[in-house]
Amino acid sequence: MKFEKKTRLSSAIPTASMPDIIFMLLIFFMVTTVLREFSGLPVNLPKAVRIEKLKSKNHTSHIWVSKEGLVSIEDKLFNTEDIRHIMYERRAADPQLVVSLKADEQSRMALISSIHNELRKADALALNYATLMAVD
Repeated sequence: MKFEKKTRLSSAIPTASMPDIIFMLLIFFMVTTVLREFSGLPVNLPKAVRIEKLKSKNHTSHIWVSKEGLVSIEDKLFNTEDIRHIMYERRAADPQLVVSLKADEQSRMALISSIHNELRKADALALNYATLMAVD
C-alpha cells in the first residue's frame, strides 16, 4: 500500500511591508500628539519693562498664585505650609532647581511674602518672577 505525501501549506505571514507600516504609524502618532504645557491657575501676570528668559525649562518648578489666594505647584493645589516640604524634596532631587513664581497682579502681598519664607526654609533660593512684556 502506497501512501501519498500530503503537501504542507505555508502559514507564514509576509513581513516585507512591515517596516513601512511601522514608520507610517510612528509618523502619524508624532504628528497628531499634542504636548501638554502647564495650565496652572488663571493668573494675570504683571507687566515688566525688561525681562529675561529662563535658561532651562528642565530645572524649573512652577508655583502659581491666583488672586483668590490659591497656590498651585505643578497643577496641584497646596496650602502655603506645604510649599516648604514639596520644594525641599524637589530641591534634593534637582540641586539646580529654579522656582518660577507666577502670581496674579492682584494677589495679596502677605501671601507672596509667606511663600518667600517657605522657600527660604526649603533652601530654594533661586527664584524667578514670571511677568509679561509691557507693550508701549
